Amino acid sequence: MPDSQLSDKHYLTTSPNRIAVIGTAGAGKTVLANRIAERLAVPHVELDAYRHGPDWTETPDDEFKEQISQALQGDAWIADGNYTFTRDVVWPRAQMVVWLDYPITVVMWRLFRRTLKRSILREELWNGNREKLWRHLFSRQSLFLWALQTHWLRRRTIPAALDLPEHSHIRLVHLRSSAEAERWIESLKRVPYKARQAA
Repeated sequence: MPDSQLSDKHYLTTSPNRIAVIGTAGAGKTVLANRIAERLAVPHVELDAYRHGPDWTETPDDEFKEQISQALQGDAWIADGNYTFTRDVVWPRAQMVVWLDYPITVVMWRLFRRTLKRSILREELWNGNREKLWRHLFSRQSLFLWALQTHWLRRRTIPAALDLPEHSHIRLVHLRSSAEAERWIESLKRVPYKARQAA
């Protein structure tokens, strides 16, 4: 598996054009992915926007994967999302995986703050959907429950997936804190977009 420590090798002399951002629900994948996309001037593909239709109707798996495949046809993109069954679409084209592996206390606080904000402001997400705090506190669709169920599981399954021969081309950036994430984001500005195109 690629080295998981944040070290000098992560402060890039050449920057990847295709990056997948993963991590527990609520860790901040979309925010980080959007910042990377802005820094590198490449499109941001949010997988949730393709998965959740109106009234939170899930796009059928085959259709979902086809839509993602089309969205990731370009030479440069930043994608964020945790859909394990789409790895065969995303990871073969990705040059780098950025894994937000924050402590569960950080994740849960961020998830609560995000959900509360979205609920109070009635923030529209994808296809007219809006989150309701009660839904995540008192139902089986709770993102808090999902985060608790998957957080430690991902710590076992992600390294195993990266160890597979078909993923040997992927560089891993394994971020364990907001401070590490900030340092890594700052490193991206060292390589201008034209230089990356020529690489």
